[in-house]
Amino acid sequence: MTSFAPDSIVLNRKLPLWYQVSQSLRASILGRSPRDPLRLPTEEQLAGHYGVSVLTMRQALKELEDEGLITRHRRRGTFIEPHARRGAPVRLLGSVDAIVAQQSGMKAELLDHGTAPVPSELAEYFPQVPEVALYHRLRCDEKTGEPTNRARNYVRPELAGRIDLDDLARWPMTKVLRDVVGMDISRITDTVEARLADPETARLLEVPLLSPILHYTGITYDLEGRVLDVAVIHYRGDRFSFTVTLDAT
Repeated sequence: MTSFAPDSIVLNRKLPLWYQVSQSLRASILGRSPRDPLRLPTEEQLAGHYGVSVLTMRQALKELEDEGLITRHRRRGTFIEPHARRGAPVRLLGSVDAIVAQQSGMKAELLDHGTAPVPSELAEYFPQVPEVALYHRLRCDEKTGEPTNRARNYVRPELAGRIDLDDLARWPMTKVLRDVVGMDISRITDTVEARLADPETARLLEVPLLSPILHYTGITYDLEGRVLDVAVIHYRGDRFSFTVTLDAT
């Protein structure tokens, strides 16, 4: 039986290895094609793929098993759970793969795309750039079809010609910029705050007007410190929570 092939990852030795591996594998699972196999490689094969010990790999797999994304069967192997509910809380420890995992695993509909003037509140991130490429998407739960969040990505205009719209239906912008466009991402700065749903957001997310939502802003930087993308995402407050773990070491 052919096994599912996860993406590769460059490990950051300052973060727990099991966490980085679990988030990378989680993003691969949630971003998979429906045609991809459900069976995962063995623990030993996955450990070799990621360059970690079998013990570390086992801990990463336990994290995904606890979340319900995979099931493990003695003598048969480990399998992706195709009907696992998406949108579970994710622990953010500073990994780019955690951001990818956070945004993966939902059906995305491209509502609109094109060029747009830089919004005044984002002008500081795009100095001397009058227009950006704008992608507006609605993400829905794959199982229920229920809308969960709306995302607007403001991207440097010179990158637009290298972004395939079909990729945006499957993957978050962070993954597309890093793994498809080939941009080196140095860091992402996240801000999450509570807001009330405006009329357009309430209509798209199918929630009452002025109901609570989570307003997320993610600023993606390249190695030179330039902003590649500003993601503005509105999450349904009754479907998402964010947990941040601070490592004191």
